[in-house]
Amino acid sequence: MDAQTILSVAVAIALFLMAAALFLTAYRVVKGPTLPDRIVALDMLVAIAIGFIAVIAIKTGFNLYIDIAIALGLVGFLATVAFARFVERQGRQADEEEAPEPQPARQAKRGRKGRVRR
Repeated sequence: MDAQTILSVAVAIALFLMAAALFLTAYRVVKGPTLPDRIVALDMLVAIAIGFIAVIAIKTGFNLYIDIAIALGLVGFLATVAFARFVERQGRQADEEEAPEPQPARQAKRGRKGRVRR
């Protein structure tokens, strides 16, 4: 076996495994069950897409694909941060709606020698 044959087999195996990972992750995006689960799955889809691009770059020998994968990684990171901020704000709004109204603070009374009594 020469190096080209080994590389072709490795590329075929990598593409098959990444296709399986892509379908399983897409299932997680659809099924959920929660919004943070879907966000993590979308981030994983970006990582799988980067892997696909890298394997295709190796297969074709076209190095521009690596630059595209790097750009996709940056965009994917920014999208994940934006989704995380959205979930955080949504959680804060839900906490504010469920929180009971604060009770007024008790007035502290000062006793002898300026100490605070309650």
